[in-house]
Amino acid sequence: MNDLPHRPADTATPRRLPDQGPITLRHAGESFLNELARQAQLPKSTYYRSLLASLAQYLGPDAPLLAYTKLTGEAWRTTLHAAEQPEAQTFLAEFREYLRTFGWFDAARPVNQFD
Repeated sequence: MNDLPHRPADTATPRRLPDQGPITLRHAGESFLNELARQAQLPKSTYYRSLLASLAQYLGPDAPLLAYTKLTGEAWRTTLHAAEQPEAQTFLAEFREYLRTFGWFDAARPVNQFD
């Protein structure tokens, strides 16, 4: 996912944190889709929205972001039809890169909670 800009080193938080409570997959997913739309990748954003909805359904309503791991992503991918799996793999790789690049995983970990 080389299209995403690199996060500035002095920025320690994701682009859009929820006001309170744990960071959910939905919060991070919406930010990811907004970033794709900002980059004028609307067809990809539309398709990835459906994959993200499927992943969220698999993990459960209001799943915390940390419920999404490489293993849970792979388990979800194998539930899809064989024809969808390669595109789902690309989605998972791009989504994880976004989450790492923009600090979503770091912000979701309890040790990084703000005082």
